[in-house]
Amino acid sequence: MVMIRTLVVIAICATGLLLPTSANAYDLPAVNLGFTSFLDGGPPAGPGLYFTQYLQYYTSTSFNDADGDELPLPDPEVDVLVSLSQFIYQSNKPLLFGGKWGIDLIIPVVYLNTDYDQSGPFPEDNGTGIGDILIGPFIQWDPIMGEKGPIFMHRIELQLILPTGKYDSDKELNPGSNFFSFNPYWAATAFITPRLTTSLRLHYLWNAENDDPNRGFAGADDIQAGQAVHANMTLGYEAIPKRLRIGVNGYYLKQTTDTEVDGKDVSDRKEKVLGIGPGMVFHISQEQHLFANLFFETTAENRTEGTRITVRYVHHF
Repeated sequence: MVMIRTLVVIAICATGLLLPTSANAYDLPAVNLGFTSFLDGGPPAGPGLYFTQYLQYYTSTSFNDADGDELPLPDPEVDVLVSLSQFIYQSNKPLLFGGKWGIDLIIPVVYLNTDYDQSGPFPEDNGTGIGDILIGPFIQWDPIMGEKGPIFMHRIELQLILPTGKYDSDKELNPGSNFFSFNPYWAATAFITPRLTTSLRLHYLWNAENDDPNRGFAGADDIQAGQAVHANMTLGYEAIPKRLRIGVNGYYLKQTTDTEVDGKDVSDRKEKVLGIGPGMVFHISQEQHLFANLFFETTAENRTEGTRITVRYVHHF
């Protein structure tokens, strides 16, 4: 039931330093792409305190433009390693239409590294540091039960991304975004059969202004990344009852409004990406669970296009 964000391309603002035209992007903050997957609509062990540790590795050798074509850079390589430590408390007290309140806190640490075959005015990383802290109140509804067990469970969270991360306007790749974002979501799991499930987490993203834009926006007083929608989707089958679930998982991001520079819309900067691949969750016990997911990206526009691996450990106290 975790809510996290994919600190993957952490504001890889490939600005005028990277592109020969004004159609530069990589404006959106890091969001949850592939951090959550199977059985996302509810907690694995009911109310109480949860700790979740995520490790995600992302690598890419392709920076794509607005048409989805690879930019002619000298063998670029971007590597991102993200550690997310998450604390969740879900109460056992109904608050709204039977839903039980809870609170979610995520503290990220981000390692960034970029490399090129030759020196030049290319995007630079800001190294390792604390990322933007996430916090959000949520309402979790009890599972709707059928004759053979649960058939549906869901949750709504009002997630906030706070601009607490390491940031340097002289760098294009930063652990922090330097602006506030509102990223609420709805997560649900449907039991098609007792052993076959599908899950969806659907986010909306709104971003405030960054009043200290990176050097690619030379002369600008502020920028405001556009709004976006993004989602994680899974289809899983319980291969070993109460022990192992396997399946396919994916994510999708699409920016829906233009980025603004000094209050004016800038076209051809909207971001898009699709990732898909295999995944599994191993239920160590009722209180401990281990997730592993692999994603291959495609159809990326104004973003890097690469491969993402996520490992996640959940413990219920």
